[in-house]
Amino acid sequence: MTRLSLRGRVVLGALFWTIGLLIIASAALITAIEHIPGVPLVLTVHDVFRRPLVLLFAVVSMAAGVVQVRRGLAPIHGLRSRLARVHDGRDGRVEGVFPSEVQPLVDDLNALLDHRERAVRRAVAKAGDLAHGLKTPLAVLAREAERAEAAGETELAAAIAQQVERMRRQIDYHLAQARAAASGAAPGARCSVKESVDGLARTLQRLHADRTLSIDVRVSPSHTAQVQREDLDEMLGNLLDNACTWGRTRIVVEAVETERGIVITVDDDGPGVPAEMREAVLGRGVRADEKAAGSGLGLAIVRDLAELYQGSITLHDSPLGGLRVTLTLPKG
Repeated sequence: MTRLSLRGRVVLGALFWTIGLLIIASAALITAIEHIPGVPLVLTVHDVFRRPLVLLFAVVSMAAGVVQVRRGLAPIHGLRSRLARVHDGRDGRVEGVFPSEVQPLVDDLNALLDHRERAVRRAVAKAGDLAHGLKTPLAVLAREAERAEAAGETELAAAIAQQVERMRRQIDYHLAQARAAASGAAPGARCSVKESVDGLARTLQRLHADRTLSIDVRVSPSHTAQVQREDLDEMLGNLLDNACTWGRTRIVVEAVETERGIVITVDDDGPGVPAEMREAVLGRGVRADEKAAGSGLGLAIVRDLAELYQGSITLHDSPLGGLRVTLTLPKG
C-alpha cells in the first residue's frame, strides 16, 4: 500500500480551499462594485453565477479541501490512539500505515520497543539461570541436612534445613520480582482471572482432601487482569494457600470489576489477623504466628508483585469470621 504524504494532503487541501474561496470572493467583490454608483461593470455577479453549478463547484471545492486536510491529519490522531494501546498493554507494537513524514518515527519507535523487549527477556533468562545455579547447591545442602539428621545431629540438621528453605524462598521471591518487572515492561500482558483461580482451587482441594474444606469461586469468565498468567498464579496461589492453611471449612474467592481495576477478594473462616498486625505481616519475613512453618514471604511477594503492576493488597476482617485479603490489579 502506498504511503500517503501529509505534506501532499495539506497542499492539495489548501489548493481546493483556495479555488473555492477565490470564486466566492470574486462574487463578493463584484457584488460590492455593483453597489458603487457610476462604476461601469463589464461582468456582473449575475453573469458569474448565471449557472448554479459554479456556486456548487466553489462549495464542493472548499469541502474537498477540508476533507483532504482532515484525511492528512487523521493518521496523526490514529498514532496517538495506537500509542495509548501500547502503553495500556493491548498492543506490543505501533501497527498501521502512516504519512511518509511520520512513518520513520513509527519505525524507530517499534525498533526501540523490540530492543527493550529483547533486553528484558535476556535479563529474565539470566535471573532464571542464576536461580537454577543456586538451587543445585541448595539441594546438596538439603541432602547433607538429611544425613546429619540420620546421624543423630538433629539440631544441626534442623538449622541447615531451615536456612535452606529460607534461601529457596528468597530465590523464588526475587525471581518472581524479576519476572513481574519484565511483564510490566513487556506490553500485552493479560490473562483470565477465572482460569487462574479455578486451576489453583482444584490443586489446593486435592492437597487438602483430608479436610472438609470448600472453595467457593465467584469469578466471571469476562474478568481479565493486565498481568502475566505466571504472576497472577503466584499472587493468587500465595493467597489461597494461606486461606486454606488457616481456614477451617470455607474459602470464598470473588472478583468484581470497578473503576480502579479488577478487585479480587479471598475470604476464609479462620482465626484472622489482628488489626494491629496487618501492616506488619505484609512485610518481608513477618508471620502472624511465629510457631507456624514458613518464611513469612508469601504476602510480601504478593504485595511486591501487585505494586509492580500498579496494583495493591489490603487486609480486612472477613464476613466469614476470618481474614479478607483484597487484591486490586489493572483491568486487562
